[in-house]
Amino acid sequence: MAKAEREGRPERPAESNGTAHLFSALGKQLKVLREGAGMSQKDLGAAAHCGEALVSSIERGVRTPQPDFLARADELLAARGVLKAAIPDVREAQAKARTRHPDWFRDFARAEAEATALHEYSNQTVPGLLQTEEYARALFSQRQPLLDEETIEKRVSDRLARQQIFERWPAPTFSYVLEEVVLQRPIGGRAVHEGQLRRLLRVGQLRTVKLQVMPTSREEHPSMGGAFILLTPKGRQQVAYTESYGHPRLIIDTDEVCVFSERYGSMRAQALTPRESLTLIEKLLGER
Repeated sequence: MAKAEREGRPERPAESNGTAHLFSALGKQLKVLREGAGMSQKDLGAAAHCGEALVSSIERGVRTPQPDFLARADELLAARGVLKAAIPDVREAQAKARTRHPDWFRDFARAEAEATALHEYSNQTVPGLLQTEEYARALFSQRQPLLDEETIEKRVSDRLARQQIFERWPAPTFSYVLEEVVLQRPIGGRAVHEGQLRRLLRVGQLRTVKLQVMPTSREEHPSMGGAFILLTPKGRQQVAYTESYGHPRLIIDTDEVCVFSERYGSMRAQALTPRESLTLIEKLLGER
């Protein structure tokens, strides 16, 4: 765990503060242009082939806009190159993005950003890449010892920025196995919980994602030792990542990674199918 986190004080991004200001200013520009064009966030999202939530996050400066989004938005909003002009700066900021994470997380963050495949088993909370902004903020706000507001907002922003991996093309292959209790625990309250379940439904319907639920009623379980992640960085062999009580571990030993891979395969075989899992989430939302 990084020293700054242990001491409960904010961790400063490694890049200059100008990067955060860039995205904040760019978000404000986007909002002014959108409103000037008479479009809602939903309208722009539909026209730009992305979600309303993404547009909202970009306008608030908590998500990094992708260059292709800026190019499309520039044309849709008749911005005359205002948004396109920011693309080189955005690309430079993306190149520096890995340094925003605490020292202990950077090796994994680099591997995740370059991954061609990512498989995750979670037994406590919704995985970070699948979390809504509200769910992530609730988690960080409840952490003990308490984090200050600046640190919470930075970590929420970093977590949302990592989710841009879903927008890459060619896209990585994703699969998730979640314990049923993860879907039942209302982190942040009913509204936050409902929003999180709806996000799981949306992500679980992506062609590149397989989302499965491990029922609590299963009498056998091949991995009672805790959550883990398997990922395949571009051009490299599969690695595993575990974290327990602030002690992260990136595993590269082939034999040890193979053990995690076999456990994951067994869990996928015992879990509900992706279709059954989405149906369960719909039932939890009262839609079945």
